[in-house]
Amino acid sequence: MNIRVAGPRSWSGPRNGAPWVWGFAAAALVWLVILVISGQGGGQTVSLALSLAPYLVIVGLGQMLVVTAGPGNIDVSVSSIISLAGFVSVAAASATGSAAVGILAGIGVGVLVAAVSTVAILGLSVPPIIATLAAGLVASSITLSTANGFTAVPDAGLRAALNLRPAGVPVLALAIAVLTVLVAALLRRTVYGRSLVAVGQNRRAAERAGVPVARVTATTYLLSGALAGLTGALLAAYIAPSADLGTRYLLDSVAVVVIGGTLISGGRAVPVGVWGAALFFILLDGLVNLVGWSTAAQNLLKGGLVLFVLFLAGGGDRSGGLASLFRRRPRPAAATTTTTITGDDTDG
Repeated sequence: MNIRVAGPRSWSGPRNGAPWVWGFAAAALVWLVILVISGQGGGQTVSLALSLAPYLVIVGLGQMLVVTAGPGNIDVSVSSIISLAGFVSVAAASATGSAAVGILAGIGVGVLVAAVSTVAILGLSVPPIIATLAAGLVASSITLSTANGFTAVPDAGLRAALNLRPAGVPVLALAIAVLTVLVAALLRRTVYGRSLVAVGQNRRAAERAGVPVARVTATTYLLSGALAGLTGALLAAYIAPSADLGTRYLLDSVAVVVIGGTLISGGRAVPVGVWGAALFFILLDGLVNLVGWSTAAQNLLKGGLVLFVLFLAGGGDRSGGLASLFRRRPRPAAATTTTTITGDDTDG
């Protein structure tokens, strides 16, 4: 399949440089501030951050895929999926004695909830934010019913594995680093990945070029649901299942995607940037807890950071935004840039 779509580059346009750098730079800055205030060893702080960041990275990668699909695409059901998947995975592992079965059950819950959203989006033409919100509300209702009288406990072997830190580096962080590489390869090397970028850049042009937009959209939301389910399964084993297990991950999953360099207007995904932004947020949580800020103040700070990044980005090279008011308008170019996406069905 040969697809030619006009628009900006799929990963980082010539004026964007390396957008993933800023998340890591911000994380390093916050780490230094914590080091100065606390006076404790920096290695322990980094190790703790690497223990907590992978959970945010997993759900953030799924949210990144959804956001890459273009304007209006966002999955607000991830927090509800995480909470429900946590209960289901712990119950399944307890009933079967297998942590692997529990993890698969959690992933299955995420796929099932995402399938409901996908049917509403593609079959009923419901806006994605409304469809995922409705599916999330259903999942939340099931979670509350499941939580009543829940007695199963997380698998001890899985919990021990999640706490392994050889040489101070969590095993989970290494595993999710590999997952990040796989997601990057999926976006760069497969027909699905290049099609997703094309849809995010210009949905109508992608349709005219023969991209199966409905199938790409469905796959994207199902992948997001699966990754949110995986997050819930692992997080419930690491902490404990609870009805509000995934509450914080809705805002945070969107924030790490935006701060990590992925265009909120779609068409450019930056997987490695999710890592930098996740480490920044985990360290930022540690800093505000260290100085005694409340949860409300923390959320206010995170929301302000997201708005600040959006202001600087101006919605990307294509959509302008407030920041564009302060930019010098370029002279009309003699020719337009194009992005060529080439592949065949055997790549995916």
